[in-house]
Amino acid sequence: MHHAPLPAAGATMALVQPPLRVTSRSTGESEVWAALRAEAEAALIEEPLYAGIIQATILDQRSLAQALAYRLAHRLGDGDLARLSMRDLCLSAFETDPQAGAHAVRDLVAIRERDPTCRRYLDPFLFYKGLAALEAYRVGHWLWHRGRATLALHVQSRISEVFGCDIHPAARIGSGVFIDHATGVVIGETTVIADDVSILQSVTLGGNGKESGDRHPKIERGVLLSVGAKVLGNIRVGAGAKVAAAAVVLQDVPPHTTVAGVPARVVSRLPVDEEPALSMDQSFGYGDGI
Repeated sequence: MHHAPLPAAGATMALVQPPLRVTSRSTGESEVWAALRAEAEAALIEEPLYAGIIQATILDQRSLAQALAYRLAHRLGDGDLARLSMRDLCLSAFETDPQAGAHAVRDLVAIRERDPTCRRYLDPFLFYKGLAALEAYRVGHWLWHRGRATLALHVQSRISEVFGCDIHPAARIGSGVFIDHATGVVIGETTVIADDVSILQSVTLGGNGKESGDRHPKIERGVLLSVGAKVLGNIRVGAGAKVAAAAVVLQDVPPHTTVAGVPARVVSRLPVDEEPALSMDQSFGYGDGI
């Protein structure tokens, strides 16, 4: 199967592309950090019993990177790698990678805009497994491409144990990605996920058989992968496509279509300006298909 060349290993997908649509909320790191701190200060009054955690996690930190490293360390640190060591590791990744702040901000804004239960940045930052798993993956990815495979695999293992989400550190994932719930999500080693993709629970981006090499899916920009979708093999899901719940995809998916069923087939075409990853609409859509 012939595909267009992919970015080199370790490259970030489609970072130079603008978001699928212009949003009313700022995606600047300083603005999001200021909003998060303001929400944290309000939460101190709202829930005094949790005040110490909020203070230590956010208000005592000097940047979004420091706060994120602190939070991940407290959730992922264990007997093999203590919290202090995990914090230093996460902070090194976020401060060394010049794109790290932009990734975290766009991922956080993606949740705020696409999840109707999310009313402030504070909630996903403190509690959502999907955001924590994705940002921890970014630490593992940073380690993997610096030849520190053992630590990268340790981070992957902890993500799986704590969040029930298994992401290989060699996978390449863009920004503005929303992993909703995260439970049961599996993302294989050679998977590539572009910007502005939404992934719901129990999605598998896996191989097909025992082949080696480049064997996992390529998910283009703006795709919605609905609950329980399985995309298997080195196949491509085109930009703006929608994979319906419980679909098993074994062939390329054309851009701006909906596929459903086992095995999946095209059930409708989508308007080119429809943005399923942003609307989170899991219906099949309209049309006669192809």
